[in-house]
Amino acid sequence: MPETMKRIVLASRPDGAPAPENFRLETADLPEPGDGEVLVRVHYMSLDPYMRGRMDDAKSYAAPVPIGGTMEAGGVGEVIASNAPNFQPGDFAFGMFGWATHGVQSAKMLRKIDPDEMPITTALGVLGMPGFTGWFGLTQHGRPKQGETLVVAAATGPVGSMVGQVARLAGLRTVGIAGGDEKCRLATETFGFDACLDHRAYDSARDLRAALAKECAEGIDIYFENVGGKVLEAVMPLMNPHGRIPICGMIAWYNAGGLGANAAQDGLSAPALWRSILVKFLSVNGFIISNHFDRYPEFLSEIAPKVASGEIKYLEDVADGLENAPAAFMAMLKGGNTGKQIVKLI
Repeated sequence: MPETMKRIVLASRPDGAPAPENFRLETADLPEPGDGEVLVRVHYMSLDPYMRGRMDDAKSYAAPVPIGGTMEAGGVGEVIASNAPNFQPGDFAFGMFGWATHGVQSAKMLRKIDPDEMPITTALGVLGMPGFTGWFGLTQHGRPKQGETLVVAAATGPVGSMVGQVARLAGLRTVGIAGGDEKCRLATETFGFDACLDHRAYDSARDLRAALAKECAEGIDIYFENVGGKVLEAVMPLMNPHGRIPICGMIAWYNAGGLGANAAQDGLSAPALWRSILVKFLSVNGFIISNHFDRYPEFLSEIAPKVASGEIKYLEDVADGLENAPAAFMAMLKGGNTGKQIVKLI
């Protein structure tokens, strides 16, 4: 067993978009598991947009990463030491190990993974937090009905692709929005969207709205919000009465501190948005998926068989090496990934 591990810590807080100097790679002593704890050698770790918010010292639903603290992340790997009866060396587990090659967690905080049932990386994406987020937000707050029209941006990401596929299986017309021709092709050919628009091809929200109106001839019943910014501005006038907007994320604004500080620059008007919600009787629901993990077994029982059969598809974008995690993360925030962004550590 090694005596040391590697981790990436938050070296400084970003001002706007994260930069390489905000991260630092360190070597640390390998931790020892205490009573009821498990030591895991991480094989793969997840990169997700929410991590950008953890880099800011701002009030939110979760505490920020402290300066010098290990960046937060979920990971999956092999148990190499255990002081818990339900985990043995050689088992595989998912847990919040951070941007690190190894991690110790209480066995109560871990989920055992069977590598013979599904690739272990699926625990980070399609069958992990992102897939669960898409399923829960759509089914609980989107309340899809056959024949309706759904729009989701970041359509080829792990959340958006789950939303689109579950909606399609429920009999909805699905319209994706993505960045670039290749992602739009993946949205329609791989994930089965009825149409997909390249937001980079439109200079303004008005132009994007005109294109959306052609694809959503009967209006939009559900807008699954991952992005904010220009896409939100394009969508709002097209929402049908009694439409639903599950709010999952706002990646277009994350580098402004996560609170939409640059919203006015995008042409968004709070009074106009508020009026649309009022006069169209819209249901707008924000949710944080960590509050709903009691529903995770239900998600797995419904979706895992569909993933195993190929009925629900997924894509993974794998960066190699912990040292490359910051670059992959910064690229992901700008749409540089295709599918679920993962870092391979072993």
